[in-house]
Amino acid sequence: MPVPPELLTPDEMGRADSAAPGLGVPSLTLMENAGRAVARAIRQRMRPARTLVLCGPGNNGGDGYVVARLLAQEGWPLAVAALAEPRAGTDGAAMAARWRGARADFTRDAAARADLVVDAVFGAGLSRDLDPAVADVLAAARRLVAIDVPSGLDGATGAARGHAPRAELTVTFFRAKPGHLLLPGRELCGALVIADIGMPEDVLSAIGVNTFANCPSLWSLPRLTVAGQKYTRGMLSVLAGSQMAGAARMASMGARRAGAGLLTLVVQGNGDVLRATEPGLIVSEASLAELLDDERRRTWLCGPGLGLDRAREALPQLIAAGRQIVADADALGACAGQPDRLRGVSVITPHGGEFAKLFGPPGVDKLAAARAAAARIGAVVVLKGADTVIAAPDGRAAINHNAPPSLATAGSGDVLAGIIAGLLTQGMEAWKAAAAGVWLHGEAATLVDPNPGGAGLIAEDLPDGVARAMASLDA
Repeated sequence: MPVPPELLTPDEMGRADSAAPGLGVPSLTLMENAGRAVARAIRQRMRPARTLVLCGPGNNGGDGYVVARLLAQEGWPLAVAALAEPRAGTDGAAMAARWRGARADFTRDAAARADLVVDAVFGAGLSRDLDPAVADVLAAARRLVAIDVPSGLDGATGAARGHAPRAELTVTFFRAKPGHLLLPGRELCGALVIADIGMPEDVLSAIGVNTFANCPSLWSLPRLTVAGQKYTRGMLSVLAGSQMAGAARMASMGARRAGAGLLTLVVQGNGDVLRATEPGLIVSEASLAELLDDERRRTWLCGPGLGLDRAREALPQLIAAGRQIVADADALGACAGQPDRLRGVSVITPHGGEFAKLFGPPGVDKLAAARAAAARIGAVVVLKGADTVIAAPDGRAAINHNAPPSLATAGSGDVLAGIIAGLLTQGMEAWKAAAAGVWLHGEAATLVDPNPGGAGLIAEDLPDGVARAMASLDA
């Protein structure tokens, strides 16, 4: 199902829960609705089977008692195993009191005997590592449905706290959390259902959300006008190295498909190796200083196939000239250990290894690491991967979730850098250009993949897919 753009951390979801009663929705109603949504999702996907609901002492466990009651009313053979009883006077205690059915011990053997286990032990806000004894019980489940998140999964980071089981289905409420989209959380959650439980939408404005699932509702692509021409669509200059000319060519193809009006490959020495390629590529051997005298050349892509020495020389000149710069590949390598040399660029696009050489390993909190890096250098950081994070210096961040594994191929990152530069050239704000570029890149791969889920896609396939991905937004 589509993921709504807003992502709420566990703390933010707690604030939403607290605000709901003041907006007319009692917390007990939300819990009943949550349990009903989980029971409905289970019934829609599974046949009645011996089911064990594992309930913790908090609100997650309260949801579990509702699930148990509703499935039992439908005739499911079912028992509840409580890790601990809810505290008296809580919503969880009220729901536990309504359960009149069978009880079982909270043991590995009980979980192993069940055909289906519902994990209602701990939700996304677990603040400590999962107790190994609890993890052992969850690991015995043959089929697992998780409420909110698989117990042990950190809803803010997607990391497993000690251990988290792999669920076949996870049902969460109102909005997804970052941990549902960040790895390994995305894989541990299995199929994700985001259920409407009657939470008032007004709680979002009070929270001030700044984390999002990357999707087209966050940005809009530039539109062509009748009076437009190649110069109004923007001039993009791509620094190219003659030793790895293919990288700059790939980037250029991505940029042109993304809509850049006029693109120039800037090469030192003999540019004939590039002139003999795509006829739409303009190749210049002019000096960088000479080209920077042309004020129309506002946007530059620096890095793909450039070489470290030339990147060290060129990047400071571009920054000093006040240009919009997308820094990738060798431009990032040239600044390894010295990330402040990137101050003045607009967007950087490191993969995990490049990021670690610049800022240190991102650790388990990829989102926080990308945000800190963006704030440090004052530029948008695109921390690439299957769960690419796009972070802005002002704290906005988006998590991408449409990239297929086939994108893990040489040249794919060059195309992405080109797409982002092409959008930036046309006047998009840097964070939106980066987020749109990442989404288009993933969608392009999906649309042109000759063997979905397997090998076969190469980077040269992607530029044509970019045009199809852009067209799909208007379908």
